Amino acid sequence: METRTDEIADGIYRFSTFVPEVGPTGFTFNQFFVDAAEPLLFHTGMRALFPAVSAAIARIRPVEELRWITFGHVEADECGAMNLFLAAAPRAQVAHGVVGCEVSIDDLADRLPRRLADDEVIDVGDRRIQHLDTPHAPHNWEARVLYDQTTNVLFCGDLMTQLGNGPALTDADLVGPAAVAEDLFHATSLGPAVPAALRRLADLRPTTLAVMHGSSFTGNGETALRDLASVYDERIAADRTGAPRA
Repeated sequence: METRTDEIADGIYRFSTFVPEVGPTGFTFNQFFVDAAEPLLFHTGMRALFPAVSAAIARIRPVEELRWITFGHVEADECGAMNLFLAAAPRAQVAHGVVGCEVSIDDLADRLPRRLADDEVIDVGDRRIQHLDTPHAPHNWEARVLYDQTTNVLFCGDLMTQLGNGPALTDADLVGPAAVAEDLFHATSLGPAVPAALRRLADLRPTTLAVMHGSSFTGNGETALRDLASVYDERIAADRTGAPRA
């Protein structure tokens, strides 16, 4: 498997590994590296991806300079290599929401994590990274996203997931492909928390959506998030009435 590196915004790099065996058309596993005064990684990848992801980081900055290890929620593809990165970077610390730390990360991480309150901001030296709790959106009680207030990049985690191996960054519609992926995987917690979280994130008016599975998006992120919220509103309503989904 090859891991590609693309700069999707100023100082923000996407590492992408395509796995053709997942789903009918393959699936990408993406990590994002913020090349800041205090470098930040969003998603570590599974443990098996640690050599490839650490090598990708090393082409930008020495891995031992990594300061913040972050991810959307507790799953192998999000944080499987967490402790390998903690061992490789002696100053690194996991930063996550309070719930995630209390129920999992305090025990799983080899060093105690930094607990973040909803809307709390980490100053990484030359940009400000905001933490936002998104419980059950798209899934898991401890789910959250990050927002780079300096570059208007929203690190979406599993939101806007797509199949296949598209370009690193696109201005094409992602809502339709995200609906197709949901039809296949049924990965989202289908409840009111999802559209509510998407509309809260839309209020940030991001110009780049850094997506964990599939292409990242550049353009009107507010509209894309609101359109996806409407898709889930329709699905929730259909489930309540027993009507076929659109």
